[in-house]
Amino acid sequence: MEEQLQILKESLSGDLFFDNKMRLLYATDASAYRELPLAVAIPKSEEDISKLIAFAEKNKTSLIPRAAGTSLAGQVVGNGIIVDVSKHFTKILEVNKEEQWVRVQPGVIRDELNMFLKSYGLYFGPETSTANRAMLGGMVGNNSCGSNSLIYKSTREHTLEVEGYLSDGSKVTFSALEFEEFIAKCDLPTLEGKVYKHIRTILSDYSNQTEIRKEFPKQSVERRNTGYAIDLLLETDPFTVGGEKFNFSKLICGSEGTLLFITSIKLHVNLLSQRPTGLLCIHFDSLDDALRANLIALNHKPLVSELMDDYILSCTENNLEQQQNRFFVKGNPKAVLIVEYDGETEEEIAHKVNAVEADMRQSGYGYYFPLILGADKKKVWDLRKAGLGLLSNTPTDAKPVAVIEDTAVAVEDLPAYIAEFNQILTRYNLYSVHYAHAATGELHLRPIIDLKTREGNQLFRDIAFEIAKLVKKYKGSLSGEHGDGRLRGEFIAYMIGEHNYQLLKEIKNTWDPNNVFNPGKIVDTPAMNSFLRYDPEVKPKNISSTFRYKGQNILQHVEQCNGSGDCRKTELSNGTMCPSYMATRNEHDTTRARANILREFLTNSPKENPFDHPEIKEVMDLCLSCKGCKVECPSSVDMAKVKADFLQAYHDANGIPLRTRMVGMVDQLTSLMANIPTLYNWGTSNKFTSKIVKDMLGFDHRRTIPQIAKKSLRKWFMEREKPFWNNSGPIKEVYFFCDEFTNYNDVELGQKAILLLEELGYEVLIVEHAFSGRALMSKGMLRDARKLANKNVRTFSSRLTDEIALVGVEPSAILCFRDEYVDLVDVELETDAKRIAPFAMVIEEFLWKEVQKGNIKKESFADVQQKILLHTHCQQKAWKLQQCAASLLSFPDGNQVEVIPSGCCGMAGAFGYEKEHYDISMQIGELVLFPKVRDKETDAIVVATGGSCRHQIHDGTKAVAFHPVDVLYGALKQKSHLT
Repeated sequence: MEEQLQILKESLSGDLFFDNKMRLLYATDASAYRELPLAVAIPKSEEDISKLIAFAEKNKTSLIPRAAGTSLAGQVVGNGIIVDVSKHFTKILEVNKEEQWVRVQPGVIRDELNMFLKSYGLYFGPETSTANRAMLGGMVGNNSCGSNSLIYKSTREHTLEVEGYLSDGSKVTFSALEFEEFIAKCDLPTLEGKVYKHIRTILSDYSNQTEIRKEFPKQSVERRNTGYAIDLLLETDPFTVGGEKFNFSKLICGSEGTLLFITSIKLHVNLLSQRPTGLLCIHFDSLDDALRANLIALNHKPLVSELMDDYILSCTENNLEQQQNRFFVKGNPKAVLIVEYDGETEEEIAHKVNAVEADMRQSGYGYYFPLILGADKKKVWDLRKAGLGLLSNTPTDAKPVAVIEDTAVAVEDLPAYIAEFNQILTRYNLYSVHYAHAATGELHLRPIIDLKTREGNQLFRDIAFEIAKLVKKYKGSLSGEHGDGRLRGEFIAYMIGEHNYQLLKEIKNTWDPNNVFNPGKIVDTPAMNSFLRYDPEVKPKNISSTFRYKGQNILQHVEQCNGSGDCRKTELSNGTMCPSYMATRNEHDTTRARANILREFLTNSPKENPFDHPEIKEVMDLCLSCKGCKVECPSSVDMAKVKADFLQAYHDANGIPLRTRMVGMVDQLTSLMANIPTLYNWGTSNKFTSKIVKDMLGFDHRRTIPQIAKKSLRKWFMEREKPFWNNSGPIKEVYFFCDEFTNYNDVELGQKAILLLEELGYEVLIVEHAFSGRALMSKGMLRDARKLANKNVRTFSSRLTDEIALVGVEPSAILCFRDEYVDLVDVELETDAKRIAPFAMVIEEFLWKEVQKGNIKKESFADVQQKILLHTHCQQKAWKLQQCAASLLSFPDGNQVEVIPSGCCGMAGAFGYEKEHYDISMQIGELVLFPKVRDKETDAIVVATGGSCRHQIHDGTKAVAFHPVDVLYGALKQKSHLT
């Protein structure tokens, strides 16, 4: 087959991969399933898709259409060719404002579609929790919906037309048909005619009609994705008098890529509502109270009613991203309902929710009823949407699993259904999380199971079947929005009856007789506990690492990635994670891909050192160690930390390359060059010798190398005249961290920082301490970095307190204390490292806290009327410190601060210097940062907190970027001038 694949590869305008690495990266989605595909295709044109279909037909293999790969039921896992449309099929083809429709390719992201539609006053309603990366092709395939389905229903209700290829390679368009048009289609001598004729035959049969209406979920269950939607087609003209027009698009929605390869979709869109909304976040003492109160909330006609239980809420307590979003939570509620109401004014909304609260209190439900308005609503929704990923953020192998999470019943049945549901789990000694779509009778229910054991594997299926029987009792749907896939396909015959199941098989066979499109989904599905990510027969290994992982080993930390694909959001959705994916749009470059490749080799490698695989190195290569995943991944997978650990182990097996060693030892090398700064600066800046230096280091010629100051900061500090304090003395002492970059390169910045602190009333102390070791950590020289970390923790453990902080101007250096040191220092120093970690601060954080305490007054600063564009370092973003910098810069009267919605600048320490990374580094800068800098107003200045960020801005735009210290020092009314 490899020879045939090579021929196919050469014929495509897009890409085809059949190496082991790429096959492993696409072996999973966001589900519990794993199967190695034959190959991975990235088609660039419809002609490529046509060729792939012909190849699959001829070579008796299959195609698995894939968009963002966020499926929860294994829809895009299989042994055929994965066809990833997410990179090139991303165009919005046409929009019609008057008729309220838009035509898109399947790789268009849902949220980005709405960004585009906003200028037209239009909005595509169905929303998933993954909407900032979920694509319309996947939403059609799974018939997705979300929290707002009470109003906007599912994708099916908005799909007007689909265009694509049938399994014989013929191009078709499915849309609404008049009766005469439908009959004409049945007479076509093609596969298209055959599928129309077949559906007419089965749905015209009275016995089939009777069985369908008897066995399919009852129609009051609006969220239903059980098998092919023949129950809905039955209600259309010509089969039901007065029904809506027949449209095969309704069947394609929810068909999971098993019937048609979609190339474009025509969608109905709504007018964008301008009415304000508010969120009533009702706190309950029990889950049952919340479910019964939900029926009261629905009587008041909300837009949304979503539930979170106490398990979900507890998961948010230790997540950096979500801690700030818990602002509305009071006490320890067993459940919270988030109910959204709209009105002409906020006063009208308040009147509505007051009536809701009165009704609930009268019935004895709820103890706290905060109304959230304005920008704070986004924080509430971000907390709710994070639930899926947060569930994986558990340290053990037993995790909440997506096995019965998608069941839907009539909303009035929900309290009784959940009560019985939990009784069943109790019999199995299990507990489930409960969250999501209370308004429409679908809660996401995830019992905690260890799928690495034989017992867990069997329990996975036993629970699924038990709950299938319960759903059947209530005439509900086993899938309310996430589809059947491999997870529920085995139970469809039970859910809708054998007779109806055979009709589904007939449909698949008629449309796709040779199983070209995504076989093993919906019909003829393997046992649902087969092909799982974890094989109970593979015994877990004890894998050592240099970092500690808080009660886990490194493999367990990696396994927290459940594949939800948060790392696939683009720069349009803001955030930092994942900068390399934002630039390349390659799955290969996602945080998810890095987790997948590590999980595969750490689990299955036959080597004593399981990190010793070039495939891991290749996938890790474009990780910029930006730390975006640490805060933005709901499961808090810290890939920067994992990458450093991997590199240390890889170096142990293969040695440390010269460039890596030199970059890692930059502090020592710079210390040596500081003895000859003039010669060094000349040699690294003139065109001839700098080229030689860069060639030796493997740096790109287009980069400029930082210059070394003639006098180090530490030397300046020791030699200068010390400030004289008046009788009142300083406000407090503060230690200054004289990191390797500030000490030698950014000396003037360090001087201004010290003088700024002193002018504001602080006594600045510098003691002998080690450099940070940031470069050593980024290059995987962790044991060397540990020595520096140990020294620094010993140095400052007796000096830092609640009142005495350690302050630095270079975020990547000072934040080592708060981040890596805690998990890197020797075990006997761990307690000290944890204790002092909060007292190590970037200077903006320290100063802003002092402003809030009243220790720094506006009177210290002149009114300079300065417009500021602010970009913050990734490490600051990872610790949610961006706002500190923005608030501090806004503190002096006259300053107007605009935070650039940039992620990583693209430099990432030495990454952007390296010859093979220069282009991707610049691409990352061009996403948001560089255009914003180039387009700034002429009187605005650019401020960037990181040294590498300022360097990147200069190399990419020729603009000079300042540090916040530069701005604040310049705004001081009285200041000591530098000498």
